Amino acid sequence: MATKRKTRARKKPVWERGYQSHGYWQGKECLGRVRLGAKGEWDGIYRWEAGNNIGEAQTLAEAKRQVEQKILLGLTQLDLF
Repeated sequence: MATKRKTRARKKPVWERGYQSHGYWQGKECLGRVRLGAKGEWDGIYRWEAGNNIGEAQTLAEAKRQVEQKILLGLTQLDLF
């Protein structure tokens, strides 16, 4: 009789809203985030970071899409040391 392997279902990453930022979380691991500037001095640009990649976007949807793309493609640069 063949035994079935039990596989754990991987949790899907979700966006969570924070104070002047949005985080892309998978369980307890933060995969990426989108930040806004300070409340009185925000210049209208969303700054995102995913792994070792950083960038800027004009809209929140565009910034979130960039973070998701970098995470799904696994385009993180390994540390040198």
